[in-house]
Amino acid sequence: MSEKESVTEGPPADNVSSAFSSPAKSLGDPGITPLSPSISTKDSDQAVSLHQAYVVVIAIDFGTTSSGYAYSFTRDSESIHIMRRWEGGDPGVSNQKTPTTILLTPEGTYHSFGYAARDFYHDLDPNDSKQWLYFEKFKMKLHTSSSLTIETDLEAANGKKVKALEIFAFALEFFKDHALQELSDQTGTKFDNADVRWVITVPAIWKQPAKQFMRHAAYKAALASPEFPEQLIIALEPEAASIYCRKLRLHQMIELSGKEAVNGYSPTETMGSGITHGDRYLVVDCGGGTVDLTVHEIKLPEGHLKELYKASGGPYGSIGVDYEFEKLLCKIFGEDFIDQFKIKRPAAWVDLMIAFESRKRAAAPGRINPLNINLPFSFIDYYKKFRGHSVEHALRKSSVNFVKWSSQGMLRMNPDAMNALFKPTVDHIVQHLSDLFQKPEVSGIKFLFLVGGFAESPLLQQAVQSSLSETCRVIIPHDVGLTILKGAVLFGLDPTVIKVRRSPLTYGVGVL
Repeated sequence: MSEKESVTEGPPADNVSSAFSSPAKSLGDPGITPLSPSISTKDSDQAVSLHQAYVVVIAIDFGTTSSGYAYSFTRDSESIHIMRRWEGGDPGVSNQKTPTTILLTPEGTYHSFGYAARDFYHDLDPNDSKQWLYFEKFKMKLHTSSSLTIETDLEAANGKKVKALEIFAFALEFFKDHALQELSDQTGTKFDNADVRWVITVPAIWKQPAKQFMRHAAYKAALASPEFPEQLIIALEPEAASIYCRKLRLHQMIELSGKEAVNGYSPTETMGSGITHGDRYLVVDCGGGTVDLTVHEIKLPEGHLKELYKASGGPYGSIGVDYEFEKLLCKIFGEDFIDQFKIKRPAAWVDLMIAFESRKRAAAPGRINPLNINLPFSFIDYYKKFRGHSVEHALRKSSVNFVKWSSQGMLRMNPDAMNALFKPTVDHIVQHLSDLFQKPEVSGIKFLFLVGGFAESPLLQQAVQSSLSETCRVIIPHDVGLTILKGAVLFGLDPTVIKVRRSPLTYGVGVL
């Protein structure tokens, strides 16, 4: 679809109802303060076309462990709104995102997504739950699959397989329906999909087939179509974060000092000067499945970004900590038992990992008191039937002496044991950063922005700060888990902001 066609298909700007103006002020949303105008004179025609063609930009941050969306009206682009109407949620965890979990009926039809899927699955009878198809952390399949096609399957918790394209399309359709309904509720005006420019974020380290797969899923979910592809932008996660970070003011970010982090943040909150023309900075996007790094230089007065080094990273997300916990359980209770328990009691396994997730978030440097993890009753019961003796007996006989049994039916881990689960993943991230700073293209870096859900971890913050405090200033935005989402909205409003992008491949030309 050309920009001219976009104007024809979308509602004329003069006819847009005042109901589409931003409700930010009434919601108490201060929006964001731009560093500088992000649209230059030569880009103004494209920006005008965007504003004429679409009423709103909606960005979906499709994460490995959690997902969410945000939007901005094109006529009030300085106000970004995060959807907050997620039902359910865990104590002490922000519900501005919802778990990336999806539930299908035993017949294979869509049932629910997010907290609704997780909670319904949790409440099923153990025998019934084995018939339902529950999927979580399935986004990583697109990164790890060596031969990704539209025929690629995903495996549910009960071992049954479904086409990956179906699952991704179900998830995107959920976000589409939820977002359009939310907009209609907020404004009192019916929204149509033609009013929306969609942005979906993907890891920068994904290969092209994975990015194209996500576009196919979006077409299947009717966010856009092959006839009008410009209605959908596939944005790279660290680039989206970078676009938002360049606009941050001093009160919107925290500089980690050499002091011990308190609740994940340093007491120091002053940065000195902000980002100016020619400044080079690194964005480290630490998500659930992957860690993405990108290096940008800012160009004023337009505020455009130039990529200095091709995006890099690896599968070093927070689910690596989950894998270490699973390995620990295998060491204590036996790999054969854990494998069988996941198959025979899939819903109870999900419950156990939810319990671990809440304790994982409490891990911090200098913590003294132990962390208690609730074991589901069905875990205790199934283990006794499987082994012929109790969970408590297994812990007493185990060589793992830093995990004890609590009389309240909990695993009691000392803080060092929890920290050890983080170490392999955190070490991978720090090593990758150290290697990156050896590259000539990455010289002169002034700031390192640590973003993404995993960046909330005090253990990761301390490790990065300790390793790189002499090299650059390590900065964390206040809304660290929403940085990508907000940046994706900005990218949808002005796709011209990234001016120069490095190719991940180098091509040679020979003369015969």
